[in-house]
Amino acid sequence: MVAIDGKTARGADARAVHLLAAFDTGTVLGQAVVDGKSNEINAFAPLCDRLDLSGVLVTADALHTQRAHVGYLRERGAHYLLTVKGNQPSLLAQLTALPWTQVPVADVTVNKGHGRLEQRVVKLTAVAVWIGFPDAALAVQITRRRKSLTGRRGQTETVHTIADLGFDQTSPAELADAARAHWGIETRLHWIRDVTFAEDLSQIRTGHGPAVMATLRNLAINLHRTASATTIARACRTVSRHPNRVLPLLG
Repeated sequence: MVAIDGKTARGADARAVHLLAAFDTGTVLGQAVVDGKSNEINAFAPLCDRLDLSGVLVTADALHTQRAHVGYLRERGAHYLLTVKGNQPSLLAQLTALPWTQVPVADVTVNKGHGRLEQRVVKLTAVAVWIGFPDAALAVQITRRRKSLTGRRGQTETVHTIADLGFDQTSPAELADAARAHWGIETRLHWIRDVTFAEDLSQIRTGHGPAVMATLRNLAINLHRTASATTIARACRTVSRHPNRVLPLLG
């Protein structure tokens, strides 16, 4: 599985640099700088061109729920699981109008972390040809309920996604894992660059500097994960205290 998502390096001068990354379960596979006169949509194919996508499930947020992207992925032999929101109003209306109350729950997961308890309830159903989205086979409804561990306030969010995989090609648990793993790019990459490496506070702000430094941060994350680090912050502290441990990482 490959997740595609963007992040802005907000410390850059004049115009914040926006970077689109491709991420698997823990490793950064590639990164592309988004042209200041464009947006992530135009950077999608150039980023994916560098990757072997044959048989790979590609996940992306609603911005990339584009027919052109789907056509590109199918030409590359990839599958898709894409979030559907207001930028595709007709498709979103069709998905929300499906009889979800009659669809049984297919998967439930509960996770605790970052000071909150989160439950994800997944339902999925086959979609008919009239949906009108290329190669669409399954519609997925994900209801996320979050509650703070220190208070009583909670939040519920329902998200709809669409996939080209059929019931004979995947399972509810696999699609639930893929949807959850997509959000991992936020917690396992973007959050680490912001919090552990303080990317938005970096004083390197001009020219290609922010993009180069983001690439180096990605490299550090990849090296530590390859070395089986479970916590990037702890791994960075360990290496900084013993510089002789750097070379084994690079080897």
